[in-house]
Amino acid sequence: TLPRTTKEKFEEICKNNGSDVQLREGYGLTEAVTGICAMPLGEYREGSIGIPMSDMMMKVVEMGTNIEASIGKEGELCIHGPAVMLGYLNKPEETAETLKKHDDGKIWLHTGDIATMDEDGFFYFKLRLKRMIKSSGFNVYPAQVEDVLYKHPDVLEACVIGVSDEKQGQIVKAFVVLKDSNKESQALAKDLINFCHDNLLKWSCPREIEFSKELPKTLVGKINFKQLEEQEKAKLKSAGKYYGK
Repeated sequence: TLPRTTKEKFEEICKNNGSDVQLREGYGLTEAVTGICAMPLGEYREGSIGIPMSDMMMKVVEMGTNIEASIGKEGELCIHGPAVMLGYLNKPEETAETLKKHDDGKIWLHTGDIATMDEDGFFYFKLRLKRMIKSSGFNVYPAQVEDVLYKHPDVLEACVIGVSDEKQGQIVKAFVVLKDSNKESQALAKDLINFCHDNLLKWSCPREIEFSKELPKTLVGKINFKQLEEQEKAKLKSAGKYYGK
């Protein structure tokens, strides 16, 4: 999401250089070709990706169903409109799982993203469904934990994943790059965990902190959480401590 401070700082820089550009947050995905929704000009709501663009429709449905979720309730974000793909090339099963006909007769794209909608029709992206961590029956959202870690003065980068655990199903683990690597210590790791406890619900807090000099990145420069998940999975399997599927 787009923090207000980032938006204001960007627009101030533009204004100081003779531009009236506004920074607006939006949402899009490969299966829908382009941007699907955006924040209207002159509007800002913390954490919101805005409202659908012309000719596009969006709704939030209860997980695993086609039933619309109530206002403010988390569910899967679905999209309908001319920008939605016809299907995955030569992948009929994946297409059938993603494009589904609802009771209104329309074909809706199930994005695999968790979102909410407020009473004014503004949408709020939460996270990719596949990234959600299940720990002792509770849902943990990595982005929320990462947001807290980024507020710690010593943290440069952070990535949170779920790690297989025999008793809890998964536990929360955070990979952290410090601004000053010389500060890496068990004491600081404990301080980061305590910092999370001060700002998050108990089950969302990392059980383990691993310091890294750098985190793997995708081709577009995003932190590659999937690579970290695979590395951790391989490590646990080799130690005979992997309890996942």
